[in-house]
Amino acid sequence: MSLIIGDPPIIDSLGPFGPRRMQVRVPVVDVRDDTLAELSLVPPVFIEHALAALGRASPLPAGDRLAALERAGRLFASDTVAGLSRDEYHRTVCRSTGVPVSVVRFGADEVARHMSEMRSIVKLARPAGAVSDRRDTRTANGSGLWVRRGSVFGVGSSGNYPGIHAGWLEALALGYRVAVRPSRQEPFTPQRLVMALRSAGFGDDHVVLLPCDHGGADALLRGSDLASVFGGDEVVARYADDDRVFTQGPGRSKIIVSADVDWRQHLDVIVESVAGGAGVGCVNASGILVEGDPRPLAEALADRLRSMPSLPPDHDDAVLPVHPEHRARAIEKYLRKVAEGAEPVLGGDGVVASLGDGSAVLRPAVHLLPDCSSRTLGVELPFPCAWVAPWDRSMGVAPLANSLAVTALSTDESLLDELADHPTIRSLYIGDQPTHWSRPGMPHDGYIGEFLMRSKGIWTSSQTNPDGNRSTTTQARSERLEIA
Repeated sequence: MSLIIGDPPIIDSLGPFGPRRMQVRVPVVDVRDDTLAELSLVPPVFIEHALAALGRASPLPAGDRLAALERAGRLFASDTVAGLSRDEYHRTVCRSTGVPVSVVRFGADEVARHMSEMRSIVKLARPAGAVSDRRDTRTANGSGLWVRRGSVFGVGSSGNYPGIHAGWLEALALGYRVAVRPSRQEPFTPQRLVMALRSAGFGDDHVVLLPCDHGGADALLRGSDLASVFGGDEVVARYADDDRVFTQGPGRSKIIVSADVDWRQHLDVIVESVAGGAGVGCVNASGILVEGDPRPLAEALADRLRSMPSLPPDHDDAVLPVHPEHRARAIEKYLRKVAEGAEPVLGGDGVVASLGDGSAVLRPAVHLLPDCSSRTLGVELPFPCAWVAPWDRSMGVAPLANSLAVTALSTDESLLDELADHPTIRSLYIGDQPTHWSRPGMPHDGYIGEFLMRSKGIWTSSQTNPDGNRSTTTQARSERLEIA
């Protein structure tokens, strides 16, 4: 680790009674293993008291929540928050994650846009037969009422991309009080969000930042009414039977190319699916299934990926992820292990490009698999890494099961119907759209509102004036109601 001049900044916990600085702190390091900051860790008992305070708090009225989110989005996007300007924040995140600064900018702007469009986003998951307030005039005939499943939402956040924080902001819009455990790798985005939200009108007992160790993470999950966690297959399996926990695991996103389509006309979208956003996302394509000979596609993809430059993450032209060199070497070693039996088309002689300062770029890899039944097709790595395999129609869509996103380059209506109907394919793009494409309001792994909310039946007696007309005050109020 490099020598540090002066004391690094300390990221305090932001509890329900204001900031707290703890004696136990851990370093937040960059891609060269230099210390960027120290993260103050709270003990489980602190978390228990914080969650109790959140449970006692009443949410802001719906309209006030939405207005506060819009204000917070503007602060998050443009202002100096936690001592960092917009540009300083972007470059700090790119140094801590190794994600190119252009990708960080895009992800942060994506979060701000999500906040600005929350008024429409929160309505999308609500069933057409449900209303968001018991005073809605439709309840006089009986309807569904869209209600929260709890009061406190606990978030174990990931640290690979700013855009992943958009989901818990929706919970805040729906009236949940939210406790966020930041990633030790990248606590800067959730810190910036929580501080912006508090400046915009949310109370300290509405949204908190609780850095903690694994014991604290367990306390957060136990003490929250509902929670979300990021992790690998082990984490997903651990909470598979717990309907209180929304798990976000590997994406294993894929592309399928049927013989009725000339893949050469779609090479740009194939390359973008694999390498867009530096290839670090769960929505980047890691598997490509080709009806017919997959070799020409694999070689063309490799030729395009080979030209990507190896640059530090804070360079404006950087397009590939960077890690401390020792970690990059460990990922490369793992790649060699899982690629046994596959034919390397790109990256067979290594994927690590040292930058000479203790950091290294992870360069793209493309491998040919003998068939699409190989378990290797499901391997997902944090850089542009594609497994290309032959596919034929006798296999059906089973090789694409459990994919977060699938881009289908096909005009075969029966195949497209099967993909659309398959319950474990969570997003489907038919035609020229990369697997990582999204927009505010587009479900990622379903709508998070489907997890946070439920419908209850409701009927209210007709509220009428002596002349038999609906109360104009009640009617006017119901017409203003937009969300839960």
